[in-house]
Amino acid sequence: MVSTADAGPPRRANGHKAGVVARIFGAPSFSVIAATVALVLVIGVLRPTYLQASQLLDILQSSAYVGLLAAGMALLLSMREIDLSVGSMFGLCLISVAMLISAGFNAWLAAGAGIVLGGLLGAVNAAIVTYIRIPTIVATLATLSVFRGLAIAVTDGSQVASLPVTDSFFTIVGGTVLGVPFGVLVLAIMVIGLSLVLHHTPFGYRVLAIGSNPGAAQFSGISANRVRTQVLILSGLLAGVAGVLGIAFFTSGDPNIGGGFELAAIAAAVIGGTPLRGGSGTILGAAVGAVLLNVVATGLTYFNVPANWSEFATGAVILLAVAIDSLARRRRAANQEK
Repeated sequence: MVSTADAGPPRRANGHKAGVVARIFGAPSFSVIAATVALVLVIGVLRPTYLQASQLLDILQSSAYVGLLAAGMALLLSMREIDLSVGSMFGLCLISVAMLISAGFNAWLAAGAGIVLGGLLGAVNAAIVTYIRIPTIVATLATLSVFRGLAIAVTDGSQVASLPVTDSFFTIVGGTVLGVPFGVLVLAIMVIGLSLVLHHTPFGYRVLAIGSNPGAAQFSGISANRVRTQVLILSGLLAGVAGVLGIAFFTSGDPNIGGGFELAAIAAAVIGGTPLRGGSGTILGAAVGAVLLNVVATGLTYFNVPANWSEFATGAVILLAVAIDSLARRRRAANQEK
């Protein structure tokens, strides 16, 4: 005869395991991770060369830039804000670093200046929003054109080429570490760090509190202007980091680079599980969302789909992902009410 005391521990263990599984499957980023893995496997089954390590690393490398922008966008969306200028900031920072290196500046110092420039551009956005008191989406819609126009103006619309590609900056930042592209490692570090910041620090709590209920956050003493300024500057810094990684990899600067990256960053963040209504966010999901968008784009080329259909397919994936995520959220909410 088995006593109830003997039967207790296994039930607790099983309950703990079930709880862990439920948390994994219920995580906001689980859907986009599962969708990305499934899509890669499907393409790989039909086109086996797609699963080669070099191809997968190339996908991750080309996703790193939008992934960094999407990480910053996830923070902004978490507090009901949107920065439409991140693509232009990325382009301006990249072209600025290229021009400094071309003028003879030390490449590492130029890279540092590019990251600082990103933070300053984010501060410009914050100042406009705070002191002119217009919505962030309107302010950054204007600076989108201002920053892009500045990048074109300072270069006369020409590429900045003939950079010293043998410099240690290009060989290290534009190279690999143990076979993994340097940009992918930077993205991974940023995702881990920003995830900890968002979910395990007072700053992250303030971001989510503002997104959940701005009025209650203000009543509790949280300054929305201060937090918004900090997040916009952080978003600019991430754009600067992405620009530095971009110039190191491409080894030339195009003033038009980054066009459309802001919409891709928003799409990646939303696909990854960060809702537009604010109050919650996932940095990991945003980064994986950027990878998913790139998987779709590269997958189309493997099936010889005309480039004209790329935008259509990307939009369809966004709609499908958001619809599935919305249904999953409603189902979870319904289950919690029961």
